[in-house]
Amino acid sequence: MRLAGGVVALALAWTSLAACDSSSPKADPSPVSASSSASRAIEPVGGAATVATDDPSLDAAVSEPVEDRVYPSVGDPSVDALHYDLDLAWTPSSDTLTAVETLVFRATATGDHVQLDLGQALTVSSVTVDGADVEFDHPGKDLVVHLDTRADRRYTMVISYAGSPRPVSAPTTRGDFSTLGWTTTTDHAAWTMQEPYGAYSWYAVNDQPADKALYSFTIAAPEPMMGVANGTLDSRDMQDGTSITRWHLDEPASSYLVTIAVGDFQETKDRSTSGVPITYWTPRGAAYTIKGLRSTAPAVDWVEGKLGPYPFSSLGILLVDSRSGMETQTMITLGRTDYTTAPQVLVHEIVHQWYGDEVTPRDWRDVWMSEGMALYLQGLWEAEHDHRSVESLMAEWGSIEPQMRRESGPPADYDPATFGEGNIYYGPALMWDELRKRLGDDEFWRLVREWPTVHEDGNAGYDDITSWWSQQSGRDLQPFFDAWLLGRKSPPRT
Repeated sequence: MRLAGGVVALALAWTSLAACDSSSPKADPSPVSASSSASRAIEPVGGAATVATDDPSLDAAVSEPVEDRVYPSVGDPSVDALHYDLDLAWTPSSDTLTAVETLVFRATATGDHVQLDLGQALTVSSVTVDGADVEFDHPGKDLVVHLDTRADRRYTMVISYAGSPRPVSAPTTRGDFSTLGWTTTTDHAAWTMQEPYGAYSWYAVNDQPADKALYSFTIAAPEPMMGVANGTLDSRDMQDGTSITRWHLDEPASSYLVTIAVGDFQETKDRSTSGVPITYWTPRGAAYTIKGLRSTAPAVDWVEGKLGPYPFSSLGILLVDSRSGMETQTMITLGRTDYTTAPQVLVHEIVHQWYGDEVTPRDWRDVWMSEGMALYLQGLWEAEHDHRSVESLMAEWGSIEPQMRRESGPPADYDPATFGEGNIYYGPALMWDELRKRLGDDEFWRLVREWPTVHEDGNAGYDDITSWWSQQSGRDLQPFFDAWLLGRKSPPRT
């Protein structure tokens, strides 16, 4: 990754600030061949409770999807996914995923078809809607289901599919990742990271940030493997050498915030001072990593001191064979490296549970909303723990930010081919520090804590956040935001 000025410390930090998938995953320390069941085909187990279309819990997942301004070919604004039930079976001997997906969705418009994103490597065998077989086509990455829909009506779609998932190309010039979505390791374990898209590499999905949904997961794999996903672990069973785990996420999440991994994991429990239950899922035999991850609980305490109570019911840390870190909702996915498990990275990803997960950008033009605040608080943590002034750190960042803006564009108007570059991090982080100085600490932090609750479990965009800050502060901050986020040149710092 390119950084101006040869700032080595910042260059090291930068490699893990956005989701990225390693193009050369490392081997898992525990080969799956340890189990004689690893060679047989694993099938979805079924048995999940069906969610009725009129279930009141689905109301929390009602969204207003939009056509993404940065990546319009992914996602469909006519679909509002409410609940995904993913019954997944992983056969490592053939790297095959076999799945039955039950999707409850709301049509946002009257039409004659429903379009979801689904990778070409997966073959669909059947689709039903409300119990009846329907015709479908699967050209490229689009799953087109022929169905007459009425606006605001809810439907239940069941999709059966199988194949060997393949990651998709990433729209970036960064050097630390080139693919997104499902990644299979050389030892036939699997994991996912998928920002800004790529969830469609392993399930049929409306793969855009504006469509939040609830999730249930059933994951079957041969022992000693097991499946880990977002949310709460409901059960963990063994049946004839097959591990079956069931998870549920009862707070709506965008598809890029979903995670799944299949491997030989061990579980370690922890708890923050405020009582947030924390679970570490680490590769068996990698006990050395637990000591580093123990900094998660104090990191939660520190972030809660800035942003208020943790917004979800649980927190997990999932270690996979990546070189990066991702703020996957309630189950942070981290690469198994010294840096990606370092305290400052944990702080960064924990901040995202408020800024990015609780309130999520409506489209990818506004990813700065998530990354700027996460980097800013990471910087404050680093300054505090490195016994240096915030001013000196901001000056250091200010020396490299203009080059990032020149290369990739303004934070809120960047080149789509340069997703995840430094411009969406450093410019917004510097902006927040300038706004803190302008408003004063008390007012600034009050509004920082309040903003995620305004759009709790929802989405927001540029106009939402900029007008809200102006209204709440009693000042016209629009020129300030426009200069920092849309300007081609970096504004002067005070």
